[in-house]
Amino acid sequence: MSFSLCSSELTYPNIEGLRNTKANPVASKSFRRAGGYIKKHYFLPSYSDAKKMVISSHLVPGHLEGSFMGKKQRAEPRRKPEFVRTLLIDNYDSYTYNIYQELSVINGLPPVVVRNDELTWDSICSFLYDECLFDNIVISPGPGSPACPADIGVCLQLLSECWDIPILGVCLGHQALGYAHGAQIIHASEPIHGRLSEIEHDGCKLFANIPSGRNSRFKVVRYHSLVIDKESLPKELIPIAWTSSDDTLSFYETQKFDVIPEAYDSDSEGPQANFDSFSSRNGSYRDSKHVNGSKSRKVVMGVRHAAWPHYGVQFHPESVATTYGRQIFKNFREITEDYWLQSSSFSSDRNIHYTASMQVPHVNRLFGAIHTGRQSMKKDVQLNREAPSNGQFKQGVDQRNFGFFDMVNVLPPSMGAKFLRLKWRKFDHLASEVGGARNIFSELFGKNKAENTFWLDSSSTEKGRARFSFMGGKGGDLWKQLTFRLSEESDAIGKRGGHLLIEDAEGSTNSKFLEEGFFEYFNKELLSLCHEEKDFEGLPFDFYGGFIGYIGYNLKVECGATSNAHKSRTPDACFFFADNLIVIDHHSDDVYLMSLHEGNTTKTQWLDDTEKKLVSLKGSATRKLDERTSKAAANSPHEAGFHSEKSREQYVSDVEKCLKYIKDGESYELCLTNQFRKSIGEVDPLRLYLSLRERNPAPYASWLNFSKEKLCICSSSPERFLRLDRNGILEAKPIKGTIARGATSEEDERLKLQLQYSEKDQAENLMIVDLLRNDLGRVCEPGTVHVPHLMEVESYATVHTMVSTIRGKKQSNVSAVDCVKAAFPGGSMTGAPKLRSMELLDSIESCSRGIYSGSIGFFSYNQTFDLNIVIRTVVIHEDEASIGAGGAIVALSDPEKEYEEMVLKTRAPANSVMEQ
Repeated sequence: MSFSLCSSELTYPNIEGLRNTKANPVASKSFRRAGGYIKKHYFLPSYSDAKKMVISSHLVPGHLEGSFMGKKQRAEPRRKPEFVRTLLIDNYDSYTYNIYQELSVINGLPPVVVRNDELTWDSICSFLYDECLFDNIVISPGPGSPACPADIGVCLQLLSECWDIPILGVCLGHQALGYAHGAQIIHASEPIHGRLSEIEHDGCKLFANIPSGRNSRFKVVRYHSLVIDKESLPKELIPIAWTSSDDTLSFYETQKFDVIPEAYDSDSEGPQANFDSFSSRNGSYRDSKHVNGSKSRKVVMGVRHAAWPHYGVQFHPESVATTYGRQIFKNFREITEDYWLQSSSFSSDRNIHYTASMQVPHVNRLFGAIHTGRQSMKKDVQLNREAPSNGQFKQGVDQRNFGFFDMVNVLPPSMGAKFLRLKWRKFDHLASEVGGARNIFSELFGKNKAENTFWLDSSSTEKGRARFSFMGGKGGDLWKQLTFRLSEESDAIGKRGGHLLIEDAEGSTNSKFLEEGFFEYFNKELLSLCHEEKDFEGLPFDFYGGFIGYIGYNLKVECGATSNAHKSRTPDACFFFADNLIVIDHHSDDVYLMSLHEGNTTKTQWLDDTEKKLVSLKGSATRKLDERTSKAAANSPHEAGFHSEKSREQYVSDVEKCLKYIKDGESYELCLTNQFRKSIGEVDPLRLYLSLRERNPAPYASWLNFSKEKLCICSSSPERFLRLDRNGILEAKPIKGTIARGATSEEDERLKLQLQYSEKDQAENLMIVDLLRNDLGRVCEPGTVHVPHLMEVESYATVHTMVSTIRGKKQSNVSAVDCVKAAFPGGSMTGAPKLRSMELLDSIESCSRGIYSGSIGFFSYNQTFDLNIVIRTVVIHEDEASIGAGGAIVALSDPEKEYEEMVLKTRAPANSVMEQ
């Protein structure tokens, strides 16, 4: 299809396979222009009770007073409500739930999130005016342009017709406010994504209690390629904020992280909300590089309507690195409250709904709806006039089309529940006495080509990055293997489902087709497992038995993506149910034996046998495996005999395509990848993995051998995707920013600092941090998502990397699988906004990523999990070794350097293959 914009300055390329429509058609037809401005007389279409709304010509700029919709005015004195109810319009963005989290804290009530094409105009009018369910509207950022109906949906109609409801537009929403009133949307002088600017403002209510100008500590994060042309602003719109200079600033150039903004500390008793805790660092500011070497003009960063309570900001107040962002949302609440207190539209019905809201014990559940995916609405959302007692936003939808998930799990029938009991033994300080993790695995599970074995291997434990390793093989009565392949129909838009093969401990197999997909089945499996908490009291880790395996990248179609352009050669998910395993505590050197059984049992055979084997290893602890002569290290996968899916020239060309999409506002960041393959014949995969873990030790390394699938995975991943611990704390640790280690200590330190202060790498990292905050914000309690570590550099055997940590407290009614679906695939492997970026990447990349870019890890039977990001990994499938590698493309990217960084990431795994 071809994206076509109303602005003559913007053109969009043809993109194979992208959606061609999603906007409500009335959104692009509803407003009536005369002489370049919106007429001031309106009817709300199909709204029988709406009276003609007239704006008196004598009104001076400011908020409209005395507006009405045929409601009776209250005679008694009015007071500000305890809660403010927001309708949050999501423009398919990856930062919407950061706004959701902020508004939940500030408003005292979570907003209702609705996609921009999810409701009919009649439904929206009914909710706003008949039901009086909302006090204000916030329009989210998003990809694309407000001039494209498919990008903006119903937002233009809201901005042009809901003149008597306070509205705040962010980024795309800001541009939409300008476009709805006749302003032109043009390319910025350069795309600005993940970089900061100092802001000046006029002191209006939206910027109350916020400083202004250079060195004022008011610095904001920008994610945009398009801007409102200030020369085209109509008289109805007043500029209220603009960049204070032509400079753009990187995070570390302008700020020092004196206090990390934390809403929730996992070691504390409760919330510690503080998102405005960045302090400025005075220093020299250098001019940013601009297109064609020219400087940009100051850019409009905020507008307001002269007579209506409508505001827009081009920057992102919800970003973790924006100062005074929360204050802006507080000010918008104040604007909303003052507006309704002064307005005759503040009716008795509206007060009744406030009262009902305050009577609900858990107000943060009242409007806790999460949107359920693209084009999922089969009929209009229905809201009860009375506040629902169960705290749910009732939706009439076809749940088979859910692109994300329903917040409330439906437990499987009790007849399918299994009550599992755990038996375990601990051996103090035993690991080093028996040769360590490598020797334990090789001797106990390495025989017979290590078939059907697993090893979640914390081979790099320094600086507390990881502590425990889990290993085992085909075990007891509960052991089974799940192998899932998406059906061919899953490649089509709106389709999913696939074939599941289940093999039990006796070798019997059972095949079934899963219409609802793998995650739905997997969720029910986990929820059917019952446990006794006292069984694992005193254990210092969170995996006590359960599923160990991987989730392939193509399962993105079960997490919101529209389709897969390429089918994976390997299964899309593969898991063992591990009922017997060994755990090694690398801090204390302790070894644990774990055994799961269904119901009460006196069986201890596996524990007894494994204990004897461990004790017998003491005599052979110093014995080493056969050593092979190391070959000279290769500098690239091509030197190691790999052939790439795309040549250097093709990859550089793809980077340039990504830069074009970024310039046109289609994405902020695109994580482009490539595949390298090599025929290897008869190779010992375990030896290959042992070589890789020595060459490139990593905290989230892993070995998986699914022998019937002729599939071995040798991973030295340094990146955690997502973890859920027993206390309900979710943690993500995305990596963005990589540089090679130096040959000398001086060079190494210089390269480390070069990475730390790289404007490009900081922008990459910040974009993904905000994306992960958004993903955790879908499933975490309001106010608990925080960033305890931002842009820290970690050093590994071959590279330095820039790592951040995001945490939040999981909502009690959300399952482990729900958490994974909210964030999969990891944002560090997609870019942002995630959905649009994945579509674009599917159109650029020429083959499936397969297991690469997915996740490996465990799901414990008590609903904890820990998953990595599959990078720095060799996948051996049917006598072929493959390595995936890539990098984040941002506006500051250099195509040649992007290719070199991508090749750098293949070096350790490629050399491990070459040594065999």
